[in-house]
Amino acid sequence: MRHPHYELDETQALELLAAASTVHLATTTSAGAPVLRALHAVVLDGAVWFHGSPDGEKADVVGQPAVVSAEQVITAIPSYFVDAKRACPATTYYRAVQAHGRVTRAEDRTDKARALAALMAKHQPEGGFAPLEPESPLYANMLDYLLILRVPIERLDGKCKLGQNRSPKQLTQIIERLWQRGAPGDDHAIEALRAANPAVPEPEFLRAPAQLRLHCALGERHVESAVELVAGEYWNAGISRETLAQAHRGASAWVGACDASGRLVATARAVSDGAKFAYIADVAVAREGRGSGVGKALLRLLLDHPSLRRVQGVRLGTADATEFYRAFGFTETSRIKRSFTSVEMLLLR
Repeated sequence: MRHPHYELDETQALELLAAASTVHLATTTSAGAPVLRALHAVVLDGAVWFHGSPDGEKADVVGQPAVVSAEQVITAIPSYFVDAKRACPATTYYRAVQAHGRVTRAEDRTDKARALAALMAKHQPEGGFAPLEPESPLYANMLDYLLILRVPIERLDGKCKLGQNRSPKQLTQIIERLWQRGAPGDDHAIEALRAANPAVPEPEFLRAPAQLRLHCALGERHVESAVELVAGEYWNAGISRETLAQAHRGASAWVGACDASGRLVATARAVSDGAKFAYIADVAVAREGRGSGVGKALLRLLLDHPSLRRVQGVRLGTADATEFYRAFGFTETSRIKRSFTSVEMLLLR
């Protein structure tokens, strides 16, 4: 029986299908032989488009009913996260989508060129090739020869399994154990579970000042807001917004806090090798949030992030917040006693 809490809406399902680097096509040949293939594909005009050789197996699936599927693995949940003895609770959290339709062949040169241009935009977004135009002599032979197929989407099924069958207490326990495990991607898995189960109580490590919500992993949708918070700070004088955006995307750990409306009001990031060194940068709190304790909560969360918690030396630079960082154990490097003499060096580009 279908359960609404497990279903993706049409927009979410289409986004997942369109974003997938590789999809899977399941269909049959005209003789009834099963066909299962991994494909590069794009979603265009309500259909899934892909290409093939006119002499290949795909040419024999035209007119056949088909399913195109894609999935996104969020994280693996070991059994002991839920039960100390039984193996049964072991599972994988994921999002998945299936598009149902019938395979058709594109004959129009303009349609074929549009589909191939969309494929190139998806898989080679940096460009580096002449535009794929239907009348271009450069692509004439290819457009005439290549087989372009599409599966118009007649039905779309999207599903997510993100702990909806667990009690709030169990989900909080799973989130806490994901944080303790700290495998690559576990911080983002925590955010996916929280988004899918908004009624789950906050675990202790994500407790924030009133009216605010801490996030242990920020992403693309937060980039613009984070840049807005840090662009005017003294340490970013002369640095472009594009550079700041890329710096946040490249962070080893990036945490933040949002207000009740979902607006980002505090951000902090770090780069780390996970063992010897880490560097904290771009710690900023919106003016209206200062003095609320969110800065302390955010730095505590960042220092406990899996990318930083085992690092031997965490560095940062500040011109006006020495006392704030000293409360967390930071010491001016000039006061650190070493067994050797060294000179700090910097390459500016």
